[in-house]
Amino acid sequence: MQKILHSIIFHILRPLVRILHQRGVSFGEFSQIARQVYVETAEAALLQAGEKATTSRIAITTGLTRKDVAQLRQSEADSDLTATKYNRSVRVISGWLSDVEFQDAQGDPAVLSLQGQEKSFEALVSRYSGDMPYRAMLKELEHSGLVQLSDKDELSLLSDAYIPKQDEAEKLAILGSDVSLLINTIDHNLQQSGQQPYFQRKVSYDNLPEHAVETFKSMVNQDSMELLLKFNKWLAKHDKDSNPASKGSGKIRAGVGIYYFEQSLEADNDQSIKDSKHAS
Repeated sequence: MQKILHSIIFHILRPLVRILHQRGVSFGEFSQIARQVYVETAEAALLQAGEKATTSRIAITTGLTRKDVAQLRQSEADSDLTATKYNRSVRVISGWLSDVEFQDAQGDPAVLSLQGQEKSFEALVSRYSGDMPYRAMLKELEHSGLVQLSDKDELSLLSDAYIPKQDEAEKLAILGSDVSLLINTIDHNLQQSGQQPYFQRKVSYDNLPEHAVETFKSMVNQDSMELLLKFNKWLAKHDKDSNPASKGSGKIRAGVGIYYFEQSLEADNDQSIKDSKHAS
């Protein structure tokens, strides 16, 4: 089992380390972050089990020294301002797509006046981004190529998804969000707790010609976006922030992520991650 686990860790880390290496993150920096995560995870696990999360217990379960654990517990985690900005932008775009107040007669995102108390971009940002100034949000969305402002101060939505085109920090924030959510889903499905597993499927073939891949890529882009928009409208209808009339107890985050992958097996000698020719 340990051998299998080590192999899995190797393959998970390979693309991550490639990203870190390209951006000048040293092993020492990565090691320090990994130590911090080990300490926080061990502490949370002990507390969840109703046990005392002492420095000694954490040191035993993580393999770190008591000195290292003590220092790491005193350090404060960095605030993730980029991720916060990304999440706010996503909420604004989602509200524009799903809230009837900001749609036209056909149910599409309406062209909004920049200012005003109703059916304006100012009102949209106020509803879905809290205290963030609407002009700051406008600048962010313009920077990402998602909106267009006319000479009449009317704003049009150019894309139905928030994908930063130039800001690498925000692209990395998406990496941190999406990868962690996928791993959390896999972790849930690995647990022997008797809970219903989360949906986790993929389909792939490993001997496709280039022209077929281009056609498949276009099909994935179109069909996946249609499905996500369908899910988005349903979730917005039931989310208590987007729809205050939604009733029920609890506060749960739920969603679906779809990703496309492609790899040239002629150029890549690493055959250990090839998938079998079937859906799984």
